[in-house]
Amino acid sequence: MKKIIFTLLIFASVLLSQHAVAQGVLQSTDLRTVNVDNLSDSDIAKVKAQLASNNMTIDQAQTALLAKGLSASEFVKLKNRLGSSANNAITTIPQLQETPSENNSGIRTQTAFSNVKVKDTENALVFGSELFDNPTLNFAPDLQLATPINYVLGPGDELQVSVYGVQLYNTTINVSAEGKIAIDAVGQLYVSGMTIEAATQKIKNAIANIYSTVASGQSQVSVSLGKIRTVKVTIIGGKQPGNYSVSSLASVYNALHLAGGPSKNGSYRNIELIRNNQVIKYIDIYDFLVKGDQSANVNLKDNDVIRIPAYTKRVTVEGEVKRPGIFELKKGETFSTLLSFASGFSESAYIASVNVTQKTSKEFKVQDISKAEFATYIPQAGDIFKVNRILNRFENRITIVGAVFRPETYAFTEGMRVSDLIAKADGLKEDAYNKRARILRITDNLTAEVINVNLEKALSGNLEADIVLNKEDVLTVYSILDFTEDFKITIDGEIKKPGVYNFYQGLSLNDLLIQAGGLSGSASKRVEIARMIVSEDIDNSNPNKAELFNIEITPSNNEQAKNFVLSPFDVINIRKMAVYEKPQVVSVVGAVNYEGKYVLASKLAKVADLIERAGGLTTQANSSGVKIKRPIQAKQIEAIENIDLNLGVNDSIQKNIEKRLKDDVKYAIIPVDWEAIVKNPLSSTNVRLVPGDIIEVATFNEGVKVAGNVLLTSEIPYVKGKGFNYYLDAVGGLDAKAWKKKAYIIYPNGKAAITHSFLFFKSYPLVTPGSQIIIPEKPETTKLNTTEVVSIGSVIASLALLIVTAFK
Repeated sequence: MKKIIFTLLIFASVLLSQHAVAQGVLQSTDLRTVNVDNLSDSDIAKVKAQLASNNMTIDQAQTALLAKGLSASEFVKLKNRLGSSANNAITTIPQLQETPSENNSGIRTQTAFSNVKVKDTENALVFGSELFDNPTLNFAPDLQLATPINYVLGPGDELQVSVYGVQLYNTTINVSAEGKIAIDAVGQLYVSGMTIEAATQKIKNAIANIYSTVASGQSQVSVSLGKIRTVKVTIIGGKQPGNYSVSSLASVYNALHLAGGPSKNGSYRNIELIRNNQVIKYIDIYDFLVKGDQSANVNLKDNDVIRIPAYTKRVTVEGEVKRPGIFELKKGETFSTLLSFASGFSESAYIASVNVTQKTSKEFKVQDISKAEFATYIPQAGDIFKVNRILNRFENRITIVGAVFRPETYAFTEGMRVSDLIAKADGLKEDAYNKRARILRITDNLTAEVINVNLEKALSGNLEADIVLNKEDVLTVYSILDFTEDFKITIDGEIKKPGVYNFYQGLSLNDLLIQAGGLSGSASKRVEIARMIVSEDIDNSNPNKAELFNIEITPSNNEQAKNFVLSPFDVINIRKMAVYEKPQVVSVVGAVNYEGKYVLASKLAKVADLIERAGGLTTQANSSGVKIKRPIQAKQIEAIENIDLNLGVNDSIQKNIEKRLKDDVKYAIIPVDWEAIVKNPLSSTNVRLVPGDIIEVATFNEGVKVAGNVLLTSEIPYVKGKGFNYYLDAVGGLDAKAWKKKAYIIYPNGKAAITHSFLFFKSYPLVTPGSQIIIPEKPETTKLNTTEVVSIGSVIASLALLIVTAFK
């Protein structure tokens, strides 16, 4: 019985809890046990009524329901049972209406204020003028910073009011000319003259009185500045004085920049900010320029006046300071203060004293200010301070050069002697010449004198020789190597590295052979050494200019048994073996039985010998097509370069010849009459070969090639008995630029034949198989114009008239 009663109690409590949830789902603080499936339709209707009474949709209530423990799956079920959430809100109290905003992005805006910058050429040297000439420095307020809590609202400001949380609301409200704002369902609020912080609290309280979710903390209110109002300020004494509309966040420096800064005679140190007819701030721009202090850069208010009075005192600083220019000084400021404005002396400044040019009532006067007076001297208006450079001299320099271990400049001390300076330089080197040293000294009348020193005595303690030095003295210690002649020796001939080498005492031929890389393989046993003749007396009976030594060496050994000792300026020549010539080759190509390269076994080898070694001509060979291609030698080009054709400096004919030989021709062609050689081996066409020759045997070709200025470049089959004109006709004849009388034929063996003319008759060369007919182009000629023809006619007529007159 007890179990039944307990079960009924549990069931009743569940039903009551579900009913309670249905009655106050938004007011409940714990929704973890809610099961939406157990809610009846009447329960769902009650939830809808609760949402309507709170002017909410189920989506707007999502965050609050989940925070109270309702699971996400149960929320989805609840939303599905409630149906579409778009029409669930039933307005039971005046609803907030969103006001369209031109600034929906939420970014604070401000009307842009600018002014044309005018370069101050008259005041360019005045310290601080560049601050207002630079258009990139405008001191404009940063609109993206957080709204200042002490910002005072006024007519023209724009507020962005947002309600977020259970209720969502955004609107943009302008502060009216009467200083009020109007919020839907709330009414009008007076905010002009209030800080943004105080106005925010007032707006929150007003909205909370109407909307319960704000009062309960379920919704929050945010107030921020949108578009910022402008204020009017007046600037007097600027380069561009007048009334300016500036941002309500603008500062004094921003307004000064718009006005171009102080005028020509305006002060940079005593600018006044006047508000309500009282000076509330004195602005010293130097505090910002020198220290970066912006404490005087206060925000402006409507109807503020910035007055720039005339300066009281300006001075000029020239010369060796880091920032020369014109500076404004206040009463009581000293030269030390002025020096800080100029960023101090430069590295090369003379700081012992400063020269100042002052103005008296009648004239100028010059005064020197010592370093001790810098902190007490009060500059006068119009002073011109000139900071000079230090002298290009040393007060305690002394120098040592030459054969010491540390030649350098050292500090001079009174009483320093030669031995002291040498000790500072770590002593003499091994090659030092200790009989004499030299002191170069500048005397009092600025002339130079030389003092000789006996180093040996000076370093042995002789005070008379150990001369006392003066500042700026230069001590030179000589080296014995300075007195030694630089001897050379020359080796040439069959040595691997011929050239000029340094001579050393005791140098032998074996030493030099090793130094020069050893003998080459072609070195003979003969060596000739030429030595200069040295004598105090002239021997007219001896015409020899050098003494010759002929010695024999072992070519296969660099170390000779007899080690010949050399002398300065000897010239050694290693002779070449009488017979030492590397095998050299020629090539045979074309229609022979064995093409390839062949060594010239004999100095007298001829064309027929090599063709015979190559197996003779093949059956396809053209016996009329044998020729030799001989490479153009460098000495042939050099010979042409050395010939003066007297063509003038700017004439390019000779240069073109040289270029053609080097780059284009490369080979000289030697025609060979093979049939004549076969009949008579002693024929002159059986030429002797030289290394590098290429014997080329052409394959028989029955065609005749026609090229040049013809209508069709082609190869025409050879027809026995047909002449020159037959092949020209076969290619369509000549073109308009053809020069037929200069036509020529190139035969297979490289020989060429030209067309001959006698009176009106032309003799064309014989055409053979494999030959090539070339028709060149006519050279261009300049035709006479009408004026030239008339001029020539006039000259001829005049001559004719003279002749007729002469014979009358």
